[in-house]
Amino acid sequence: MNPRVGFVTQLGMDPLVAIERAGALGFDYVELMLDGETAPHRVADRRDEFARALDDAGLDLLVHLPFGGIDVASPFEGVREGSRRAVEDAIDAAAALGAEKGVLHAQTNVWRPAWDAAELRPHLVDSVRHLAAYGREREFEICVENIPRGQFSTTDVPDVVTEADASMTLDTGHARIDGYDADGMANLVADSRRVSHVHLNDTRRARDEHLAFGLGDIDFGTLFDAFDDDWAGTLSLEVFTLDYDYLAVSKERLDALLGERR
Repeated sequence: MNPRVGFVTQLGMDPLVAIERAGALGFDYVELMLDGETAPHRVADRRDEFARALDDAGLDLLVHLPFGGIDVASPFEGVREGSRRAVEDAIDAAAALGAEKGVLHAQTNVWRPAWDAAELRPHLVDSVRHLAAYGREREFEICVENIPRGQFSTTDVPDVVTEADASMTLDTGHARIDGYDADGMANLVADSRRVSHVHLNDTRRARDEHLAFGLGDIDFGTLFDAFDDDWAGTLSLEVFTLDYDYLAVSKERLDALLGERR
């Protein structure tokens, strides 16, 4: 495998500092969280500032599309269409900065006793197909993330992205919550061939811990061995920290593990 490596920015990080530190630490890209201070409309207002920072740091850009309040699989047409428009706006803001991929939470927050997944799945696939096509027109790749214990689980995502002609983000911690160990994640990668992006979310148990890489006990070596030798996707360290030292150590450990496979 020959991936590029980056990290997901966290709420509380100064985005321009995050970009500068990512460059200084030798990352290939940053994955900018498009919410809060870096919500799409705010990024659009500061486009030149962000573009200069990325250029100065020599970094590529990925984004995590907004997900709070977004419901692309809602049974209610107005909610669904409004959610699509919000994601389209985020894609436009990201593409204007040259972002190449965006992580999408393709889920629903409907009242679960009233709706089952079989009824909502066509809405989900249709929305993902629409957004993937919208992204392709802007040279932007939609990568659907597995969200644990939702109406649609990790197991559902490979078939959804295949039907919708989209890519997948595999979040390792989320997969663990849904019952996957490293072998199960490796089988998902080998069977689907749609995983373009990975959130490296290390955990010690079936919870969304987002520990520094190597602090948990997920066997990432087994997962990485499932990717083809020529796989050139992206690996984002998703560590819940504002301390760049933890990201630096995480990158060192990740680089060492990848070095064994090159």
